[in-house]
Amino acid sequence: MPVFAYAGKAKGGKSVTAEVNADNREAAIDQLRSQGVTVTSIDEKKKKAASKKQAVTDKDIVVFTRQFATMIGAGLPLVQCLEILATQCDNKSFGAIVGEVKADVETGTTFADGLKKHPKVFSGLYCNMVQAGEIGGALDTTLIRLAAQLEKAAKLKSQIKAAMVYPTAIMAVALIVVSVLLVFVIPIFAKMFSDFGGTLPAPTQFVMAVSEFMQSYIIFMIIGAGGAIYGLKKYYATKGGQLNIDKLMLKLPVAGDLIRKISVAQFTRTFGTLLQSGVPIMEGLEIVARIAGNIIVQNAILEARTSVGEGKTLSEPLGKTGVFPPMVVQMINVGEATGALDAMLGKIADFFDDEVDAAVSALTALLEPMLMVFLGTVIGFIVIAMYLPIFKMASVVG
Repeated sequence: MPVFAYAGKAKGGKSVTAEVNADNREAAIDQLRSQGVTVTSIDEKKKKAASKKQAVTDKDIVVFTRQFATMIGAGLPLVQCLEILATQCDNKSFGAIVGEVKADVETGTTFADGLKKHPKVFSGLYCNMVQAGEIGGALDTTLIRLAAQLEKAAKLKSQIKAAMVYPTAIMAVALIVVSVLLVFVIPIFAKMFSDFGGTLPAPTQFVMAVSEFMQSYIIFMIIGAGGAIYGLKKYYATKGGQLNIDKLMLKLPVAGDLIRKISVAQFTRTFGTLLQSGVPIMEGLEIVARIAGNIIVQNAILEARTSVGEGKTLSEPLGKTGVFPPMVVQMINVGEATGALDAMLGKIADFFDDEVDAAVSALTALLEPMLMVFLGTVIGFIVIAMYLPIFKMASVVG
């Protein structure tokens, strides 16, 4: 939507200069006139060429939600809140999106419907919670809950990323060091040993054979690795591939347990927040299924949704899926029986958040020594293999 820069006089004769979003110049003037502004000059702002769009991050959305909730709670009008937030956003791309939502709201569209026009930025969870808050007249409370939910989800994601940074860095360094040794360093030793003559020790012969193989086929190995990654992504994009890989991920020794705990924490936290905000249970289950992140967990939630639609309790179908731990199923059953399902889901989420923290710490503590031992063993074996012939030469000379 075009942006117009204008100058004019507000009620009381106060001079104002600002910007407004409108379909055309006439619509902009009519919009300002309805707000009590007498326009003296107005021009369409030219779009900046070659301006790169900034990606909208989780932090942008969390900060926006927190600030928006505070303003709504303080009694500021919805349009004014959006206008303030659109102008003060550090992320200009996100600011432009908020400006578009504001323009939609000014034309009579609900806030939730305005958000739904930007599905890549505002998730179904976000839009449905806002819609429930608007209908229930508790938008500020809903936004505070939503901000808390997004913050916890972002914290969980950052924990997982932080836990994987160190192992990934170690593996990358190990791969580079070993590749450099085998491709560039070992051939120098090989030439020296060939000049020396004689039979080389078995470890040295093995390392030199691997070095020769890598020198001959390293380009094909890189292409093959890239092709394998591409093929795996394509396979995961298929329904059968995603089902098989997600099933395998849940069965992994340590990571599988972590993934299951993350899924349970995310499901209970999100579903509890939706119920507290007034979203119907059937719609809430559909939303949490879409953001499950694992097709096995998603199918389990959708099966539970179907059973609930047939009049059964939520705990019964969840227990039959085998995805959720018995403790979770029992606590949900108690929550349903006492009429405090949303509060019980919050308690389950708090428990599993702590479980995820412990699991991430355990995984990091397990991986660090294993990687160091692996790296030391590989490089140590190469070094020893190269020095064995040198020791043999020294004994012959002696």
